[in-house]
Amino acid sequence: MKFHRSVFQSVLALAAVALLAGTSAVNAQQQQDKGRQLKNYESGNKDFWTHPPDDWFLGDETEAQKGLAPPSGPPTGASDAELANIVKKIKLPPGFKIDVYASGVLAARQMAWGDKGTLFVGSFGLGNVYAIKDNNGKKEVKTILKGLNMPTGLAFKDGALYVIAVDKLIRYDDAEAKLDNLGEGKVVYDDMPSYAAHGWKYIAVDKDGWFYIPFGPPFNIGIPPTSVSQIRRVDPKTGNAEVYALGVRNSVGGDVDPRTGKYWFTENARDWVSDDLPSDKLNMINKLGEHFGYPYCHQGDLPDPKFAMGHKCSEFTPPVLNLGAHVAPLGMKFYTGDQFPAEYKNNILIAEHGSWNRHKYQGGRIMRVIVGPDGKNAKQEAFASGWIEGDQGYLGRPADIILAKDGSILVADDWAGAIYRISYAKK
Repeated sequence: MKFHRSVFQSVLALAAVALLAGTSAVNAQQQQDKGRQLKNYESGNKDFWTHPPDDWFLGDETEAQKGLAPPSGPPTGASDAELANIVKKIKLPPGFKIDVYASGVLAARQMAWGDKGTLFVGSFGLGNVYAIKDNNGKKEVKTILKGLNMPTGLAFKDGALYVIAVDKLIRYDDAEAKLDNLGEGKVVYDDMPSYAAHGWKYIAVDKDGWFYIPFGPPFNIGIPPTSVSQIRRVDPKTGNAEVYALGVRNSVGGDVDPRTGKYWFTENARDWVSDDLPSDKLNMINKLGEHFGYPYCHQGDLPDPKFAMGHKCSEFTPPVLNLGAHVAPLGMKFYTGDQFPAEYKNNILIAEHGSWNRHKYQGGRIMRVIVGPDGKNAKQEAFASGWIEGDQGYLGRPADIILAKDGSILVADDWAGAIYRISYAKK
């Protein structure tokens, strides 16, 4: 008995030492941050755009937000046991439930369905594209492409898988029949800059088969190169393209309104103003060539402190809805299924990746936006939440949403390396 007590006391002592060491490390980092100069990069030149430092996103640091930086997720994702615990913590409206659809989908980003039921998934930072097949009720995750340059955006059309990897849109024909060897693919569009910062992309397909593709600026804030801060509409058959909208900062999600055919998109606002400014946005394009304000104006009513340059916010298209500061809205979908209650029809579901440039994180959830086709009187409410614990503790980070044939939705989580399924059943 004495032996067990001494072991227990030793464990407590070690835990105390570890806690003190951790606290000391945090305190030391805080003291180090206090003593050092603010990070400041001159980002308004081509050398920065083409060869950004690894921490380019910290280059406009302020005293009030000094030391904030993006957190790193678990490199091997969450285990099945951890995922089972995570889904228990997710809060949903009555009648809804969340399950793990597939695990081991590391850094999962945009999803696309193949015609034969294959779920294709892009990734952030790893260079992988995955295919998920149902094998007698068990989900089989296969890495079908490796070594691509940030292949976050995917689409599937006419039997072909399209992957966008920063400056190349690549088509892989007859993809579902060639999962073991997709080959090199064919580059169908490459009139795109190779800037790494905000170079990752998303694809939304319209009724004519053209792709809406966003182009983010290669920095946090500044006068952007003329080839970016825009949304283009690209024909994957011919490689023809048009600049569809301007003044867009970092958009990594969008969808075509089934009611009108208009393109709606999420937009991440600039960093390093404050914890509560500016708000990220939900936008709608009404006509070709609209300008959404970046870098001159943010959230529809906030002139940039440096780059307003005499412009008024009234010159630009305002957002449909301000979503909140640093919530990081990514993938979004209009709900067109029949499984959810009728009031969800044509609502927008947005995957919020969550904050880093904020002392108390927010986002890390799925939001529901109720809005008519005219974009007026939009309102939002939390649909699925619980991926953030405490001030800065991520359990997961939703990155994309896709509808399944049965009317449920799937959610990609690039932090936990998983796909969830959210379904509804009447009680």
